[in-house]
Amino acid sequence: MNRVRCLVLNAALGPLDYKVPDGMKVELGQVVECPLGPRTVIGIVWEAERLPGTDVPAEKLRPLRGLYPIPPFSAPLRRLIEWTADYYVASLASVARMALSSGGALKGRASITEYRLTGGMPERMTPQRQAAMEALEEEQATIRELAGIAGVSEGVLRGLVNQGVLEPVEVDCDRPYPEARPDFAQVELSDQQREASELFASAVREEKFAPFLLDGVTGSGKTETYFEPVAEALRMGRQVLVLLPEIALTENFLHRFEERFGTVPVLWHSSLKSTERRRAWRAVASGEAQVVVGARSALFLPFARLGLIVVDEAHETSFKQEDGVRYNARDVAVMRAHFEKFPIILASATPALESLQMAESGIYRKVDLPSRFGGAQLPSIDIVDLTEEKPPQGMWLAQRLVDGVAERLERGEQSLLFLNRRGYAPLTLCRNCGFRYQCPNCSAWLVEHRFTRRLACHHCGHEAPSPAACQECGEPDCLVACGPGVERIADEVAERLPEARVFVATSDTLNSPGRAAEFIAQVDAGDIDVIVGTQLVTKGFHFPELTLVGVVDADLGLEGGDLRAGERTYQQVAQVAGRAGRGAKPGEVLIQTRHPEASVIAALAAGDRDAFYSAETEMRRDAGAPPFGRWASIIVSSEDESEAREAARRIGDLRPDVPDCMILGPAPAPMAQLRGRYRYRLLMNARRSVQLQDVIRNWLGRIDHPPGVRVAVDVDPYSFV
Repeated sequence: MNRVRCLVLNAALGPLDYKVPDGMKVELGQVVECPLGPRTVIGIVWEAERLPGTDVPAEKLRPLRGLYPIPPFSAPLRRLIEWTADYYVASLASVARMALSSGGALKGRASITEYRLTGGMPERMTPQRQAAMEALEEEQATIRELAGIAGVSEGVLRGLVNQGVLEPVEVDCDRPYPEARPDFAQVELSDQQREASELFASAVREEKFAPFLLDGVTGSGKTETYFEPVAEALRMGRQVLVLLPEIALTENFLHRFEERFGTVPVLWHSSLKSTERRRAWRAVASGEAQVVVGARSALFLPFARLGLIVVDEAHETSFKQEDGVRYNARDVAVMRAHFEKFPIILASATPALESLQMAESGIYRKVDLPSRFGGAQLPSIDIVDLTEEKPPQGMWLAQRLVDGVAERLERGEQSLLFLNRRGYAPLTLCRNCGFRYQCPNCSAWLVEHRFTRRLACHHCGHEAPSPAACQECGEPDCLVACGPGVERIADEVAERLPEARVFVATSDTLNSPGRAAEFIAQVDAGDIDVIVGTQLVTKGFHFPELTLVGVVDADLGLEGGDLRAGERTYQQVAQVAGRAGRGAKPGEVLIQTRHPEASVIAALAAGDRDAFYSAETEMRRDAGAPPFGRWASIIVSSEDESEAREAARRIGDLRPDVPDCMILGPAPAPMAQLRGRYRYRLLMNARRSVQLQDVIRNWLGRIDHPPGVRVAVDVDPYSFV
């Protein structure tokens, strides 16, 4: 081939044609260096017939400048990129960029200099040097990365290098990973687990597309069950991808994986150092990485021989990306398995309604694990009606729940109190003038974090010190916290049960795999009596001595504009309830609510999941909501409110008239300002027969917007703020 069509990684440009220089061998999927004006940009060689472009005479073509020393992207991966861009109405370039998520990986083999402590002491000790040395115990990384870990300048660390306190270590960026051994340990499985695992392993051997929904109650041993097809894939020399919804879950998973396979898997998530990302990416592309465990972004890694995908906690909404390309990793994972022809396992104790419907229609094969492993029983569930059992004044825990925790303390058992609200209180106001502290960048109240003495926005990250006086009227000591967060609940437990050892488990305290590992070790050692946590602790954790779960406010998720509120509340509460009684001791769950008659609460109390899902299914069917209809959001934003409003109005005025498709809006978004941008939304509701993506492309493609306006499309939205 003497000319090629390239997908250039610039969303503003279409495909471009280039000349192939003499002596350069180029394959489809090859990542190449493309000249663009005076710059060199990254491009991917694509099938010309699949990318519409302008035919340029051969004599006007510029030659490619070179090839990157990495394997070409396979045809199935290119089809996945095309499908994702088409389904989620995104540019091909923005999707392809996710597959090239490590710039360092494109440079070929390399070594890097890292540094570590020698055990020596500097001639002159300063507070900064002291802090750095304490923070860098057992750490090894580049100077820049060590500076970030220690919270000091690079100059401080270079001074320690000159003093011999830090020594350089030459590290091969692409050193191999330890090999996972499929027969390292044999795990005892129940008859149900064994039947399911053999079914999965057989599908791996067949090397055909086979989607499974593994529907197992909490504590049924889903992880051990899907470890067997993972082992089978390893025996066949195939790679495996396990997707987890939260980084904090990786430590617990890694421990169980190492016990089964003799080593830890390859990790992929946003907290990896750049050198670790490069090493992992190249190992995946070469086929050396056997098992990759990662967040949703791992889905687009260029695997050489992928043979199985497992999506753990497949119901989790965190698999949906809410910025950039707004894709759902669960659904894209199914399509990757389809294009590459291998099985996929969606594992959950509370599957999404969409997944259950796919199973009912025969597209997914449903595999049930209806009982807990080893004879453990599901916990008993009881309702605490807060309208009758009112907590004491200024408190948030009913006496029955506090008595339950006290009982566990006496027996040496552990309790978990769940409230999906970080910080101390969701609203801080002045009791003198009524002033409410609001984020300057978002339509949201600032949340008090008393542990760190700050007010924070949970949407944009804005922080401010907790004020000593009202910024509006100047009155000192007049601020009052309204409503409970996990920190306030922890304070209440400490006040009412002073002998209890309490730990607050949130993304603030478990913000790295290391912190999560430390937390798990403390619980396992019995150093924590009461865990007060957010949704972070509702899944993945196995604590045998945890016998009581208290849901502080089951009604919280039912408020607001979430069109999936009922389903999400049921999943969340059922998952956290499943943390109780996973060992030999029986578990109990107490759910505090002011609406015991609500269908979600009643279903939880009765333990009747099927009844809830049946009622929710009929409501969705009547409303034409997913999975029986289609939703899509159009979000218009600008830093100028009038500009955003005018752009949204213009889009609304030009709305197409399409049968079986209703378009609502534009209207200010519930979160009218987010990260300094004013937002307007339109919501589309259509029957499944409507080609929704084509309607959106034709509609928006003929409208020009000012440079400051952004128009984002969210197909199958999970967020309605």
